[in-house]
Amino acid sequence: MLHLRVLKNNILRYTGIVLGCLIASCSINLFLVPSHLLTGGATGVAIIFYYLAGLPIGLQTFVYNIPLLFASYKLLGKAYTADVVVGTVIFSFCLDLTRFLNAYAPLNDLMLAAIFGGVFNGIGYGIVFRMNGSTGGVDIIGAIVKKYWSFNMGGAIFAMNTLIMCVAGFLFGIAPAMLTLICMYVNSHVTDKVIAGFNKRKAVLIISDHADEIADGILDDLHRGVTFLHGQGAYTAHEHEVVFAVVTLTQVAKVKLIVHNIDPNAFMIIISANEVLGKGF
Repeated sequence: MLHLRVLKNNILRYTGIVLGCLIASCSINLFLVPSHLLTGGATGVAIIFYYLAGLPIGLQTFVYNIPLLFASYKLLGKAYTADVVVGTVIFSFCLDLTRFLNAYAPLNDLMLAAIFGGVFNGIGYGIVFRMNGSTGGVDIIGAIVKKYWSFNMGGAIFAMNTLIMCVAGFLFGIAPAMLTLICMYVNSHVTDKVIAGFNKRKAVLIISDHADEIADGILDDLHRGVTFLHGQGAYTAHEHEVVFAVVTLTQVAKVKLIVHNIDPNAFMIIISANEVLGKGF
């Protein structure tokens, strides 16, 4: 049974990685390449040489990743490198597989192309990263820098992508480089959202002398689980129960109403929860 569960999880994981690579590749070939824009990492370097010499982007991306994969194997270990190899091969293949989409560019406006390219790139990369995958490139360099020099991984990746933008600005002009920066910003923001998850909830902490009544109200009216946490006031040394519950965004107003009707003096904290997993969610 355990082997079947592991097999199912691996199938879902690699299906997600393939889907993410395909979305990102379609975005690059639909929005960025026809508009003469770039992206970050090894793919950005590959796109530069595609503009200059017409070399296939996917094949270049794979070739540029070979020394990085070798460095990853030596410095980061076999397990990490195996996953990166899978993601790199799939992503490189998808880039050339979807090259025909260059002829079907849906947008003529460069700003819109940069924004939508960033959005769909972010969705694709976010799915890959959410599945604990990687498309290689500067991710490997960032991981090595973080491990051996204790630099921030995001900062290292940003520095390398900034260098690519400087080269692009020198070769193709300032405007495409600036639009590419917009694309990269949108890409990064959407990637973070996809990784964090869209199933945001609110965590509620309620301190009251009527904790039992409040818990019953949440259980009966909202049908949400409630946990009691033991609390003690530091100044008064008064012990009381703290009501803890996780609710949907639309249920927050109802929780406030329940608490106000039972104990208007209750102290309540509402915290955003980026992702909630488990039974009931």
